[in-house]
Amino acid sequence: MPVDIERRDRVAVLTLNNPDALNALSPDMLDGLDAHLAAIGRDPELRAVVITGAGDKAFSAGADIRHMREATPLQAREYARRGHDLLNRIEAFPRPVIAAVNGYALGGGCELTLACDIRLASERASFGQPEVNLGILPGWGGTQRLARATSPGFAKELIFTGRRCDAEEARAAGLANHVHPHDELIDRALELADEIAGKPPWAIAAAKEVANLALEGDLQGHLARELDAFALAFTTEDQREGMAAFFERRPPRFAGR
Repeated sequence: MPVDIERRDRVAVLTLNNPDALNALSPDMLDGLDAHLAAIGRDPELRAVVITGAGDKAFSAGADIRHMREATPLQAREYARRGHDLLNRIEAFPRPVIAAVNGYALGGGCELTLACDIRLASERASFGQPEVNLGILPGWGGTQRLARATSPGFAKELIFTGRRCDAEEARAAGLANHVHPHDELIDRALELADEIAGKPPWAIAAAKEVANLALEGDLQGHLARELDAFALAFTTEDQREGMAAFFERRPPRFAGR
């Protein structure tokens, strides 16, 4: 399978593993990500996910152009739909997903990072949506998620020109949360994932679901969802444990219930 999975205590690390093709997102790669997410979803002990790329050059240089080159419009639509389905799944996945961007994140690779909750970049990372150079446009959500993560003007500039931005420009624009030395990237991603994995999983999942609504426009409806989620947190053992630990001045021991 072109996607490796490694368990690091409570964290699953998924590695896109086709460095000779710069970890291009082939249909097999999409299937591999989907299958691993399904397995992680069935394992309550895994509470966070890190996605990265094999090799020193690329997180993922994008969708598999060889697969698209002779595609009919209907075939292209089906390929785009597969990308949409996977990235929507990542965005809605009940565990937090961190992208550890170790190199090129271009086209579909950039869109994959945008579906993740948090993006950590190596100092060598670069981001871009170069599809216009192929006579097409982003088709896996880039026209929407890039504008939401940064600003409409910044997103349009990257999409219209097809240019790349480096890690520091990405951080300044909101496309990356933090930039780390290349050799420290995975360690920093694992530290962050492990910190989040130590929090109550129901509360994290509910917070992610409600936070994802923030840019959809129905503010009052989304605030009502937040009220419901906040109240439901008080039905959990983790809420009682967290508040007891606060008053007892000790670290909480969240059991995921």
